[in-house]
Amino acid sequence: MSPSLTRRAALRGSLAAASLLATPALLHAQGVPRRNASSWVRQDWRDHFDTLGKATLVADTASRTLHYWNADDTDYRAYPTSVPLTDELTKRGYTSIVRKKVGPSWTPTASQMERYPDWKPIGPGPENPLGTHAMYLSWPAYIIHGTHDTRKIGRPSSDGCIGLYNEKIAELFQLCPVGTQVRVI
Repeated sequence: MSPSLTRRAALRGSLAAASLLATPALLHAQGVPRRNASSWVRQDWRDHFDTLGKATLVADTASRTLHYWNADDTDYRAYPTSVPLTDELTKRGYTSIVRKKVGPSWTPTASQMERYPDWKPIGPGPENPLGTHAMYLSWPAYIIHGTHDTRKIGRPSSDGCIGLYNEKIAELFQLCPVGTQVRVI
């Protein structure tokens, strides 16, 4: 006797499959953070700014994505990022790019020195945690920068900064003039 598929069995199977597919969305709705790339959300600059200004960046720490728009809204790009380790290290709000540097030097912040007293400043090069380019924000010690450690991208891994692959920060560095408006959400 061969097994036959009844409508009732097919419906039960469909409902079981649908519940498995819905589980990640239900967990996210209940406040359980999602840890995969499918949490990416496209942003619209109009939700954050009245005008595009010189250029606009929105750093979405939840989806670990940095969104870029040029001044006339003809160029939109999204970059995967590293984000701060904790909410306490994440500064949110409005700021702007006040300075840019190719081959930045890194100096531990005061809070890092409290936790890691043996850390020393690092000049430009492959050991530098700021990577090849840095765009300094109006908030002290907050930077959008590259990283030589590509394992950090897509993860909470910084003390407050937004990190990008070196080749992506080099691209973005050319696109964003000093004065680019930034929002971290």
